[in-house]
Amino acid sequence: MSFRTRLLISFGVVVLIPLLVFGLGIRSAMSRRVTGEYERRVSALVDVIRGDIARENDRSATRLAALRGSLVGDSKFRAMVLRGEDSAYVLDYASDAMRLAGLGYLQIQDDEGRVVSSGHFRNEFGRLGPAIPPGGPTLVRGTAAEGAFLALVTSDTLSVARKPFRLVGGIVVDSAFVQRLARDPELGVGLRLPRDSTAADSAALIVGDVTLPYVDAADGPGSVEQGRIVVTRSAALLTALQRNVNLWFAAAVLVAALAALLLAGWLSTRISTPVEARIAIGDLARQVNHDIKNGLAPLRNVFRHLAQVAREQPGDLPRVFTERHGTVESSINYLETLAANYAKLSPQSERKATDVNAVVRETIGGSSAVRAKLAEGLPPVSADALVLRRVIENLVSNAVDSLDGKNGTVTVTTERGKGMVRIAVSDTGRGMTKTELDRAFNDFYTTKLGGTGLGLSIVRRLVLDSNGSLSVDTEPGKGSTFIVEIPAQ
Repeated sequence: MSFRTRLLISFGVVVLIPLLVFGLGIRSAMSRRVTGEYERRVSALVDVIRGDIARENDRSATRLAALRGSLVGDSKFRAMVLRGEDSAYVLDYASDAMRLAGLGYLQIQDDEGRVVSSGHFRNEFGRLGPAIPPGGPTLVRGTAAEGAFLALVTSDTLSVARKPFRLVGGIVVDSAFVQRLARDPELGVGLRLPRDSTAADSAALIVGDVTLPYVDAADGPGSVEQGRIVVTRSAALLTALQRNVNLWFAAAVLVAALAALLLAGWLSTRISTPVEARIAIGDLARQVNHDIKNGLAPLRNVFRHLAQVAREQPGDLPRVFTERHGTVESSINYLETLAANYAKLSPQSERKATDVNAVVRETIGGSSAVRAKLAEGLPPVSADALVLRRVIENLVSNAVDSLDGKNGTVTVTTERGKGMVRIAVSDTGRGMTKTELDRAFNDFYTTKLGGTGLGLSIVRRLVLDSNGSLSVDTEPGKGSTFIVEIPAQ
């Protein structure tokens, strides 16, 4: 991945992630605030509805109390109760009293719950009236000449001539009444009654309700069920609002992302070219320096050996020179080939049948600091001999450096594996911690004073280019073993 691509991706991530977090946070906060505001408005409207129903119930209770006082002092009603006189007067009593009291529903019931007088039908006399529970308001479905209707009723009791009676009265609950309950223009109010299919409204979302006892007394006394005055809001409106919010949010993110990517692209063209050039030149300079130092190391060892023999055993100098002449020639050839490859700026490795043991012998020469344990009968590997030598030289150089000038051993071992040849470079040096091992193959990471930090990085790339593998076994204070596996030809 090029530096420009990495810069573009990094800039995009740095810009887009905060943008997305900010946008999602704004959207979430807005959603919470809208939801909270709706909940407050719904709760307020529910409280208003409860208050309106309580006030209507109190008004009905006051009117029933006034009727109760009138009935107790009504001599004609008392005469009907005691002697059955003037029954016509009693039958019409509820109708007249309902209009005078401003009620929309009124029944007088005896102690068995039978209708003594009805404000709507005289012929309801003797029928069982609605069995409403005592106390608070109740929704009652009744009948009139115009058809069925709904009323919000309450009850009161009285005694005439020691006979108990019950007054059931209230107001009509029609569309106008329900509309008066809807104080919020964005919220609706409706009724949900048992077995009332006309109350279903799939386009509205119920967000609050007030429950009341409900008695369907259109065809008899009925039984107490549960009715609801519900607060609704349009599901279509909410869906449209959410869709618009999501659409504008996506558009804002898309525009910002496009702007960020365009800016990142422009900056990458302005920054990446000179930076990449400097990085490439720096990498090349470090690698050339590292490879040349590795090529010079065997020459330095040979001439130090020759100087030592000249001082201590001058007579053996010709023989030792002859023995070490091959190492000098090999190192010179290595440096010449290396120079030729760098001159091309893109060295092409030449894979061919290569004798691993021969490369190891040429690399370590006659160094007394490095031991060799070479297996016999190894198959040739398909690799560039120069590449393989660079790998071994880097590993041997690192192993020698790990001894820190103390007594220790560096061993190069070869052996045959399944379909491959294994080269192991072991030392008894300082070893590496897990943290050091995790960073050992990173470019420019080094623990040596004046080191380039490219040795193991180069080794890894060269091994991978040869279709091989590289592994490490290390322990602090006990040394390390680097294992290279190259496929056999």
